[in-house]
Amino acid sequence: MKSKNNRKIGSHYEQQVAAFLQQKGFEILELNYRCRCGEIDIIARDGNYLVFVEVKYRKSSNAGNALEAIDARKAAQVRRVAQMYLYQKHYSENTPCRFDAAGVNGTTISYIKNAF
Repeated sequence: MKSKNNRKIGSHYEQQVAAFLQQKGFEILELNYRCRCGEIDIIARDGNYLVFVEVKYRKSSNAGNALEAIDARKAAQVRRVAQMYLYQKHYSENTPCRFDAAGVNGTTISYIKNAF
């Protein structure tokens, strides 16, 4: 479980990425969507796509690139939570979805569409 301080730090950078996405024309639907399967940092709409975004932050490069922290296990968890979200919000199974990743390294945001 994340400590309260880590959660506060994470929320700050998730909000920064959400603002970045809004500038790019995304509509933010949810921040920190949680269910019994886990959580998704940002859920947004980009044109016809429902986009599930995982955000990782690293204060410095000493801990590696933030995007490297999104491993196969984390990607699988995000996919499971996305399925739950689609079900709970009554989206059609034909809804086009995308899984993106945002890495915040210091003050720089790196963004990858279709990351996993």
